[in-house]
This record gives sequence, C-alpha cells and structure tokens, in this order.
Amino acid sequence: MTRWGDDPDAIRALVRPDAVHRDVYTDPGLFRLEMERVFARAWIYVGHASQVPEQGDYLTAEIGTEPVLMIRQPDGSVRVLRNRCAHKGARIVSERTGSAGRFLRCPYHNWSYRTDGTIAAIPLRTGYDGTGFAACEAASGLRAVASETYRGFVFARLSDTGPDAAAYFGDSLSSIDYMADRSPVGELEIAGGVLRYLHDCNWKLFVENLNDSMHPMAAHASSAGTAKELWADQPADAAKPMAIEQLVPFVGSYDFFDGMGVRVFPNGHSFSGVHFSIHSGYGAVPEYDAAMEQAYGAERARDILGTVRHNTVYYPSLTIKGAIQAIRVARPVAVDRTVLESWTFRPRGAPDIFLKRNVTYTRLINSPLSVVGHDDQACYRLIQEGLAAGGNPWVSLHRDHRGPEDGVMTENGTSEVSMRNQFRAWAALMTDAP
Repeated sequence: MTRWGDDPDAIRALVRPDAVHRDVYTDPGLFRLEMERVFARAWIYVGHASQVPEQGDYLTAEIGTEPVLMIRQPDGSVRVLRNRCAHKGARIVSERTGSAGRFLRCPYHNWSYRTDGTIAAIPLRTGYDGTGFAACEAASGLRAVASETYRGFVFARLSDTGPDAAAYFGDSLSSIDYMADRSPVGELEIAGGVLRYLHDCNWKLFVENLNDSMHPMAAHASSAGTAKELWADQPADAAKPMAIEQLVPFVGSYDFFDGMGVRVFPNGHSFSGVHFSIHSGYGAVPEYDAAMEQAYGAERARDILGTVRHNTVYYPSLTIKGAIQAIRVARPVAVDRTVLESWTFRPRGAPDIFLKRNVTYTRLINSPLSVVGHDDQACYRLIQEGLAAGGNPWVSLHRDHRGPEDGVMTENGTSEVSMRNQFRAWAALMTDAP
C-alpha cells in the first residue's frame, strides 16, 4: 500500500479546478495506483477486430501493466482474456500476434485452454482428484475481461463493475463513426504493423498534449516551420507535395488554432477541430468523392468529408485522427516511461491514395523517425525533468478557466479545458469505489 492508497482526500487534493500538483506526474506510488484504478476502471483500447480475422487469431496487449490477449471465437465474436495461466501464472502467449487454432497452451506445464478461456486439458489430471481443485479459482481457467467492440474497435475493462462502454464514451463515439464512415463501405482495417517507441515521460503528458493547441507555434517551429520556409517561394496555386501539405499546418497562427475549437465530454474524452483543423486543406480526390456520394448520398458524404477533427482523446490511452485514419495508443511502463504505438488504417473501398496519405502522415508525424513527434517528445522530457525542481509544486491549467466546468462543453481551441476535464476524470477514477 502506498502512502496514497487509503487516503482518497489526499488524492483529490492533488487536483484543483485550475491546477494539478506535480506529484501526479512524478510519484511512483501514484503511478502504481493509476494502474490499479484508472487503467482498471476505465475502458481501455486493446486492438482492432481486423487484426484477428480468423478463428483462433490473437493479439496481445497491456491494460496498464497487466498483460491481456484478444482472440477471435468460433462464433465470430472477439473475447479478451487475461494473459496468465491459471496454474503458475505464466504468460500463455508471448508473441504480439499469431494464431492459436482451437486451443491455447501454456509453455510451462502444457495446461491447455479453449479460446474462450475454459480448461481443455491438464496433463495427469487425475493427480487433482480429491484435492479440492475443482472448487478453486484455477479450475475456472483463463479469466475473461469485460470487453465491447464498437465499429471494430475493441475496448476492455479489468474491473468487474462500472458503466458499459456506450455509457462511458457517450457522444464522443461520433469520432469513431466519422472515421469508419470515411470508408465507402463503413469498414476499416489495420494496414501493416505498428510503430512503437519509448517516451521518457509520464503517460499523462502525452495525452494532455493531444488537444493542447498553444504549443505548435513554439514546439514545431524547427520542423514544420522549416518545411513552411522551404515552400514559401512557390506559387500560390502550385500543387503541394503530400509531405508539405501535412507538415505546414502545424505552424499555423495562434488565431488559427484558437478558431479550431475544442469539445469535451464526461469521463475525460475530448476532441479538437470542432470547426476545422490542420487536415482541412488536404487535396480532394474526385473519384473518392463520387464513391462516397454513391455510398452515403450527397448530404451525408459532405458531412463525413467536411468533418476533419484533429485529435480525439478516448481517455485515458487512445487517440484517433479520423481524417487520416490513424491512431496512437499510450501504454504506461513507469512513472516516467511510456510506450507509444502508432497504427494506420486502410478505409475499405477507398482509393489507394488514401492509404498512401495515411502512411505518409504516420511516418512524418507519429513515428520514431518523425520530425514533428520528436519536438513533442523533447518537450515532454523537459517537463519531466523540470518538475523535479523545487519551488512552486503546482502546474497551472488556468487558461480560459472562468467558472465551473462539467458535462459536454465546446470552447475556443486554445483553452486548457480538455486538460482540466481529464484530471476531473483522473480524480474520480482514482478515488471513487468501482
């Protein structure tokens, strides 16, 4: 038990309406509690159904620091199991992806499980006769985790109690709808593998930054700013290379980012780009527009293509960029270590140019080789190091805070309302009984 574990009032005192204490980013005890509470009580993105297309296909992941696996069932559903043998606790599956066929087998003692987690076979099982084994926890097999699939996105919750996923996410799920509906057939599939890289910072710094639109002009001046300078001499009607089209908007003006708007939802979710975003100026593809109109009708197609939200945060760990069908997932490792995963989607039925656009964006912005993402990473590290300094222990979140905040709200794009909203959710998950 940490010094925080039995004192919810002390935890709540770390979050003010307009500021948070630096301990939320630096205290190892709080990090351990986050894994037990925030990442157990919230609905966490595990993977996409397209990654397990056939019966027995599996994907392994972590919810907080707990290993899980999602696996396709004989009836076509996707189930999430704790990746822990019921016997001695060994990980059942170590590979990130693969096929188990009809059974999962522990590599230590050959205990075998059906894909729903129930025990299929135990070597020399008669050795357990008359021992009370049948009534113990191990006899139940691999423990299932509550899971729900929405438009192919598989979410899981470690806690046995709490709201269902629809109630937890509420109207914020519209961002997933818009992302999936960018496909003329309404379906997405993961394209290729993952770009996975380590950040030397607390996971919350990354998640907060996603809707922080006051930083691009400063943090990205050396990367996107250089691209802007290189293109400055070109005629106004010159066709932009894809890289220029994607990089230059990162150094828009303060007025541009303020005008984008940000919307927050209960439970820490939010998105920026209510009115427009850095994706608004991408070139049209006439044959794609025609396919979308045929699939959805002219009015709905205009709505889908005109909705270009910047980042949607599904608190605490998933962010999606619907306009270019890409996601990032925060996987906490330690109080000052976070693994980030970048995945790219193919919108089924769309021209290949869209996959090229999505992959180019992920490589330029969200990969270990990114010139933009490393600007952010450097700032996260500087914050993590700077918070160790003495003096004022509070981190200001005062920008555009002018009164009580709750529920669904739409504010100007440079407001820090999304961060305040996240910390209200954090405090509730850390202190409210499940």
